[in-house]
Amino acid sequence: MAIMTNRPLGAGFRATGVLADIVGRIAAWNDARVMRQALSKLSDRELDDLGLNRGDIDDIATGRF
Repeated sequence: MAIMTNRPLGAGFRATGVLADIVGRIAAWNDARVMRQALSKLSDRELDDLGLNRGDIDDIATGRF
């Protein structure tokens, strides 16, 4: 038995999209936090081996590098 509807695909699911956006933003923030923490633990020499300096850490963690 088939069911037909004239509602567009995804109609009525705006709250689901908003919730997915919020969860995605929280996950991105957490990933950046973990990246900042890991890079901050490296010595200046280790960062230099990667071609980075301490001032690059925030840009790399947020994806602006």
